[in-house]
Amino acid sequence: MSELSERFETHDPGAARAGEKLRCDACPVMCYIAEGRTGACDRYGNFGGRIVRCDPVAILEHRAESGGEVVPFDGRGWDGNPVNRERRFVSAIGAGTTYPDFKPAPFIVSQEVEGVDLVTVVTEGIFSYCGVKVKIDTDRHIGSETAIVRANGEPIGHVTTAEYGSQMLSIGGVRHLTGGSKAEGRVTCDTMLALCNRQAVELTIDDGSTVVVQAGMPPVIDGRAEHRMRVGCGSATIGMFATQWKDLVDEVVVVDDHITGVVSEHQAGKVIGWQDTGIKIVGRRSTPGRYFKVSEPGLGWGGTTISNPLEILGEWNGKKGARPGLSLLMVSTTGEQFAYFELDDELKPVEKPFPDRLRKSVDLIEDNCEPALCTVLFMGGAGGSLRAGVTENPVNLTRSVHRLQTYVTCGGAPVYVWPGGGITLMVDVATLPENAFGYVPTPALVAPIEFTMRRDHYEALGGYADHVRSVDDVLAKGGEYLNERTAIPAPSGNAWPPLAQLRRERRT
Repeated sequence: MSELSERFETHDPGAARAGEKLRCDACPVMCYIAEGRTGACDRYGNFGGRIVRCDPVAILEHRAESGGEVVPFDGRGWDGNPVNRERRFVSAIGAGTTYPDFKPAPFIVSQEVEGVDLVTVVTEGIFSYCGVKVKIDTDRHIGSETAIVRANGEPIGHVTTAEYGSQMLSIGGVRHLTGGSKAEGRVTCDTMLALCNRQAVELTIDDGSTVVVQAGMPPVIDGRAEHRMRVGCGSATIGMFATQWKDLVDEVVVVDDHITGVVSEHQAGKVIGWQDTGIKIVGRRSTPGRYFKVSEPGLGWGGTTISNPLEILGEWNGKKGARPGLSLLMVSTTGEQFAYFELDDELKPVEKPFPDRLRKSVDLIEDNCEPALCTVLFMGGAGGSLRAGVTENPVNLTRSVHRLQTYVTCGGAPVYVWPGGGITLMVDVATLPENAFGYVPTPALVAPIEFTMRRDHYEALGGYADHVRSVDDVLAKGGEYLNERTAIPAPSGNAWPPLAQLRRERRT
């Protein structure tokens, strides 16, 4: 018998007990759990003959004197004094779920803040319809668009459209979680959980690179850590720094996989009186001084395949300004690769020692490059059944969110809610407390979600008014599953609540 099957079994959901085991109804797996053991998710266990939520409810405290900084608060040390200068927020981390979704959310909490009577509805959503968007700051080519991304050999996502200075991955989604093999679903869930909890994950891209990704850390591509993201494309670099090179060098080429820039032809050079040099670039000319496809994408200069920048140069034209001794600076968009050349008597570029007069300008490019990092955004659709834990008429919650009468957070962190139907949200995992995400082996990710609104708005949308509790009551008694109350420090800067938004009256 496997260790996992020893820990839980699934039985007829109508049964209340199986021997000495208790059935947990917190998710669709419906584990039967022996005394002293936990279920498949490690989030609920059978202790003392009751199903108990093993992780504590995270309560965040915003102190007025600290300008909204989130500081730890341990509810177990609370003396019961209702007079409090701080602003407490009961997050959904450790709160529990609404499954099987007809019952009210685990915590519906009221408190008055600066004269505004607020209600926060707190639940952990079980998200099968969810994914992760990964932004990898690098010029380097890691894989073709739509190439499959794998973890442990299983397909879990794909390379999507590259954005300015970054490669982008789309991970997860319901088709990988539930539409493939069991192994694919399990690995997809495991990978998303690790990424959302800011752990390092190794990913391989078909016909591309092996990438180690961790939120807030530099990416490691084929064993090499990235340090800088590009300052801009080659054309943008010319536009920014043309004046730095004037009268110091005769020609500058900024090598870039997307748009290679040539200062003598570029409008930035023309405006400041740059002279023609007779240079020829091997690539597809766009507008003056801007060239596409000087090379295939790769791991070389400026995200190209080249290691020798002279490969992108054709014959120099003496009738258009080329002459012996003409000086040439070639540099990448991060300033990490650079070289200096002078034309010989046959108008061939010959590499020379790099002159001190140009070093400041190359350093300036590097100084303007931001650190290369990985960014992980959790993306989920809260348009499903978890809304029934807020109101008996779920569409009212959706409408309230889009009217900006309801403020949505994940673990106390602000989210971006997409326009259009449903409640489709994105949140930067770096703004949540650590280990804020969980899973159930259906497979699905478990993410905290909170809905905050004025009390009169909550009652108007058909909320569970009889289940509203005070923060002090939550601190004293916990929840249905005997939750502990403790603090999980959250990143500072998560302003709560948005009183300016919630004070406003909005019409449909």
